[in-house]
Order: sequence, then structure tokens, then C-alpha cells
Amino acid sequence: MRKILISILALALFGCAENNPKEQLKNLNGYWEIKSVDSPFGNDRAYKFNERVDYIELQDSIGFRTKVLPRIDGTFVNSDTKETIIARIINDSLRLNYSTPFDKWIETVLKADGNELQVKNNRGMIYTYSKFEKINITD
Repeated sequence: MRKILISILALALFGCAENNPKEQLKNLNGYWEIKSVDSPFGNDRAYKFNERVDYIELQDSIGFRTKVLPRIDGTFVNSDTKETIIARIINDSLRLNYSTPFDKWIETVLKADGNELQVKNNRGMIYTYSKFEKINITD
């Protein structure tokens, strides 16, 4: 019985650490490449190659997301569009409030660590990203 109680306690502690919104917020900045979209409507999609990647920059829970085009020399070409982001912790979840001059929407962060970002929108679609590795032609 004692082993079961210790196992449950350890699982609860480590499970909560992975979904800690404050820790997730720390991991959002950087370049993210879309890997897949899982839809509750059955039209899931996996991405093998992406011409553009998302760049997220947040300071004190406020920032932006934009699309960038990676270049072979390791630099990026920026797009002219930016989505404003305000990150909020609500009910133990990290919510990203996006806005543009044309629309507003919210995504809930399901996972955000140094390697993977997973968000869910209000239609139930789950977007999975991996940290983008810059192209390095010198190796």
C-alpha cells in the first residue's frame, strides 16, 4: 500500500511540473516549426517540410508571433504580419490571447518545453510544434 501511495504522489508531482503554466511561459520564446495538426473533425495533418516557421517573443507576458522564412545562411526573412499575444494563467492553464486588426482568438497551451510546443484552439484543434533548428551549412 505504501508503494502505491508513493507512486501516486510522485506521478502527481511530476505530472504537475510538466503542465506548470509558469514554466510553460518561460519556454515559449523562440522559433517553432509546425509538425502536425490534430482535428476533432478527422482531417489530421502531418507536416514533413515547412517553408516558414513561427517566431514567438514574449516579455512580461506580452509580445507577438510572426512567420519567418529561414535562409541557408542561418538568418531569417521576416514577414510583415505580427499577431499580438497576451499570455494569461487562468484556472491553472496558460492561455495565449492573440489579436490582429482583423480577428481575436485564444489558444490553451497543453505543453511547452525546450523541444515541443502544443496548443489547442477553441474548435478543439491541437497544433504540435517542435523547436526549429537553424540551418547550418558550415558542418
